[in-house]
Amino acid sequence: MIWDTVTRAAIKSTYEAIRPHVRTTPVLAADGADFGLDGVALFFKLEHTQHAGSFKTRGAFANLLGRRLPAAGVAAASGGNHGAAVAYAAMRLGHKARIFVPTISSPAKIARIRGYGAELVIGGPTYADALADCERWAQDSGALSIHAFDEAETMLGQGSVGLELERQTSTRCWLPSAVAG
Repeated sequence: MIWDTVTRAAIKSTYEAIRPHVRTTPVLAADGADFGLDGVALFFKLEHTQHAGSFKTRGAFANLLGRRLPAAGVAAASGGNHGAAVAYAAMRLGHKARIFVPTISSPAKIARIRGYGAELVIGGPTYADALADCERWAQDSGALSIHAFDEAETMLGQGSVGLELERQTSTRCWLPSAVAG
């Protein structure tokens, strides 16, 4: 079962492997009262500043560094962010990537994927169409399909955001006096 492999220890190990390839993204601290939440501190992890624009880059690097990559390269189905992340990671590590997106994908995300040098395939109107095309192509070509969320390596890499947030906020966390006392 996939949940048996997604543990804190495995996330920590994955984080150490991907750390040279991802940014430590900033954290914005806010008073909960500003959001109607008295007595709590809020922390916002600014993952939009990550390479390729989202936390998905963490999962992409975890897949490319943690799995055996065939000569055919990698493939991914995406609405945009996962595809950009896989394309970016593949470009940085020198691997071929083919990204499958539905016709509803934003032009900005399509341009980003192309900008990272991936071969882009725009298919049917839904993510399910892109996923079916991706899986079919991966099976026919021998490429490694990297799932956007239903893959242990993807979860391990993306889970690293939690470890990083914990490290960045552990000295600044506080409990409301009613809880602490």
